Amino acid sequence: MTTTSTLSETSSQPSGAAAADAVLMLEVAELVVSSLNLETPAADIKPDDALYGDGLGLDSIDILEIALVVSKRYGLQLRADHEDNTAIFQSLRSLSDHIALQRTK
Repeated sequence: MTTTSTLSETSSQPSGAAAADAVLMLEVAELVVSSLNLETPAADIKPDDALYGDGLGLDSIDILEIALVVSKRYGLQLRADHEDNTAIFQSLRSLSDHIALQRTK
């Protein structure tokens, strides 16, 4: 029997912190695709590919739009001046992990 790693097994979250599961990552990917009207299927967004610049190719306006829809959907606050924004929006995995830790909905 062959085992495969799940999307959340390689998370860089601190020990004891909740990491996003594959279901949440797909949900966030679908939210990104729908809110930005991307032609890339949500399932094709790899968890560790960059969201900003190279990778998915999003720009700062796209990131602001994602922050708005994520805040509304999950009841958390993502501020433009947050010191961890670079790390939070680094990849689908990092954004999903942040949501898993901070969500109120």
